[in-house]
Amino acid sequence: MEQNQDNSAEATPGEVMPSLEELLQAAERKAQEHYDAWMYAKAESENIRRRATEDVSKAQKFAVERFSNEVLAVKDSLEAGLAVETATVESFKSGMELTLKQLSSVFEKFNIAEINPVGEKLDPHKHQAISMIESELPANTVVSVMQKGYALNDRILRPALVLVSKGK
Repeated sequence: MEQNQDNSAEATPGEVMPSLEELLQAAERKAQEHYDAWMYAKAESENIRRRATEDVSKAQKFAVERFSNEVLAVKDSLEAGLAVETATVESFKSGMELTLKQLSSVFEKFNIAEINPVGEKLDPHKHQAISMIESELPANTVVSVMQKGYALNDRILRPALVLVSKGK
């Protein structure tokens, strides 16, 4: 009885073991399937990379479109002010103030902040010291701003040009 159980693990007389050639063909088919799947995945990743590159390129190219449209309105205001032939000093000044408000509004919309650090301690990341002068203020304190600086979303676009106190 034990012999019968051992024989049952072996191939039954009706079953035929596949030949080496058949095994090779099956392995080649499987290898071809894997190769095809790999080539498809490779092509797909190349397409994704190419589309991402195009998207980044378009984003860079058109990122300032909204800002540009807002600045065009400011330019139009400046041109309209210059086109007035009978302008008085008061009307010219009034027009300039309105145009400055318009530009400040554009800056606000796009998170462009003014850096005007009078009385602050010198910060070399935000300020560029032009000169040191004698002052009653403590040393390394901004006494005067020669040119305001600007930051875009907390990133410095242009540092403020400042005069700094030497101290007493």
